[in-house]
Amino acid sequence: MDETPVLELRGITKQFPGILANDHIDFDLRDGEVHALLGENGAGKSTLMNIVYGLYSADDGEIAIKGKRVQLSSPHDAIDRGIGMVHQHFMLIPVMTVTENIVLATEPRTGGVLLDYSAARQRVLELSKRFNFAIDPDAKIQNITVGQQQRVEILKALYRNADILILDEPTAVLTPQEATELFAILKDLVAQGLSIIFISHKLNEVLDIADRITVLRRGKKVETIPREGATEEGLARSMVGREVLLRVDKTNARPGDKLLEVEDLRVLDDRELEVVRGVSFDVHGGEIVGIAGVDGNGQTELIDALAGLRKPAGGRILIGEKELTGASAHVRLEEGLGHIPEDRQRRGLVLDFSLAENIALHDYDKPPFSRWGWLNPRRVIERASRLLTEYDVRGGAPRTLAGALSGGNQQKVVLAREISRNPRVLIAAQPTRGLDVGAIEFVHKRLVAERDTGRAVLLVSLELDEILSLSDRILVLYEGQIVREFSPDVGEEELGIAMTGGRRGEAAA
Repeated sequence: MDETPVLELRGITKQFPGILANDHIDFDLRDGEVHALLGENGAGKSTLMNIVYGLYSADDGEIAIKGKRVQLSSPHDAIDRGIGMVHQHFMLIPVMTVTENIVLATEPRTGGVLLDYSAARQRVLELSKRFNFAIDPDAKIQNITVGQQQRVEILKALYRNADILILDEPTAVLTPQEATELFAILKDLVAQGLSIIFISHKLNEVLDIADRITVLRRGKKVETIPREGATEEGLARSMVGREVLLRVDKTNARPGDKLLEVEDLRVLDDRELEVVRGVSFDVHGGEIVGIAGVDGNGQTELIDALAGLRKPAGGRILIGEKELTGASAHVRLEEGLGHIPEDRQRRGLVLDFSLAENIALHDYDKPPFSRWGWLNPRRVIERASRLLTEYDVRGGAPRTLAGALSGGNQQKVVLAREISRNPRVLIAAQPTRGLDVGAIEFVHKRLVAERDTGRAVLLVSLELDEILSLSDRILVLYEGQIVREFSPDVGEEELGIAMTGGRRGEAAA
C-alpha cells in the first residue's frame, strides 16, 4: 500500500444547535483497505462522512485527498474527486429502471438532447459484469429486493468512477444471506483498486470485513486499531465506555394466560397472492415467542394483519378473549396491542412531526394530553422529555423533528412510545434494526422486562442471535406457513435448515 492516505481528515469539527456532532476528529483511509467507522447511534459517524461527501460543511478542520488539501462544498465536488457514498436509506426512484437510476444526471445522450438508453444500458451491463453484480438493467427499482437495490446504489458510485466508497450502515436492511453476498462484493471491489469506509455498529461484521477500525464515542475519536487482536468485547467497551453484556441475561419464562391467539390466518400480498397460508399460534403473558425465517416468507404481511394494517383473507385474531380480526389498527391499540414496526420511517414515525408529537400519536386525544377537546402541549412536551431521557435518545429534544435524528435514535423513539403505553401484547418486528451494541442491550433488557411483568411479546427478527437469545419458544415461518417449533436451545444449524425448508411437515404440536 502507498504510505500516503487516499483520504485524510484532520481536526474535523461540526456543531449543530445544542449538539457537538464531531469534535476535532482525525481519520485516514489507506489505499486498498476497508476502514470501519464504529460507534453508537449518534456518535457522529454519519455526520463525519456527510462532511466528506460534501453534504455538510465542517466548522473547523481540513480534508486531504492523496496528500492534497481539498474543499468539498457539495456532493458534486466529492464525486469529481472520486468519492461515492451509499446512504443507509437508499436514494433511488422506485418507478424508474435500474439503468435510469444509475445514469441519472450523467446520462449519455443522442445528439446532445435525448437519452441514449441503449448506450446507458450497455454501460450498466459492462459494470455489472466487471464487478460480478447480478442485476437486470431493465428491472424497475420497486420490483427488486433490498439487497439488489443496494447493489444499484454501489453501481451508481462506480459509474461515476469512484475509487473511494463510503457505505453508511450497509447491512442494516439486509438479511444475513444478503450481508454475506455484500462482503464478497466488497472484497472484489478492494481487489480491483477501491478503498472503502464501512460505517457500522455490528461488531462481528466489522471484525469480518475491516482492515482497521476507528471508534467514535459522543462525537470524539476514541481509538484506531488493526483488526488483528480486536475482540467484540473490547470494541463494545470502547464504543460505549463501559462493559456491555453481549448475551441476554434472563430467567426462565413463567407463561400465564393466553393473550394473543391466531387461528388459520390467511393473508394476501399487494399482488393478491396468498403469502400467509393457514398460520396458527398463540402467545401467553410472560413469554417471548420468536418468529424466525428468511426475509420474504410472509413476515411483513403477517405483522400487518396482526396490527390491523392489512385485512386478512381468512382466519381469526384474538387479543385476550376478544376477536379483533376485522378491527382497525386504532381499535387494536385500545385493546392493548403495541406495535414496533419493521420500517420505522414508513410505519413508525411521521418524519415531519416533532418527537413530542410522534410520542403522543396514539394518546393525544386522551387525558392528561387533552381535556374537553383541547390539547395541552405542555403535558405532551413533559412526557416526551421524560421518555427521551429514559430511552437515551440522542441528537434531539421534544421539539426536534423526527426526520433530523439518526436511524437508531428514530428507532428508540418508536420503542419509547410503544412500550410506555404498557400494552398487553407487544409485537416487536426487527426491534434492533440499525441499533448499536449498547442500544441493543437496552432494548433486549426492556423486552425481557416486559415479558417478566406478564406481557405477551411476539418477536419477529432476521437476526438469528436475537431470536435464539430472547425467545422462550421459536416458530419457523417458511413460505407463509409455520413449519417447525423449537425450544431456545436449538442449534443454529438445525434452525437454519428449517428456515430454508428442510424437514418440512415436522412442526411440533
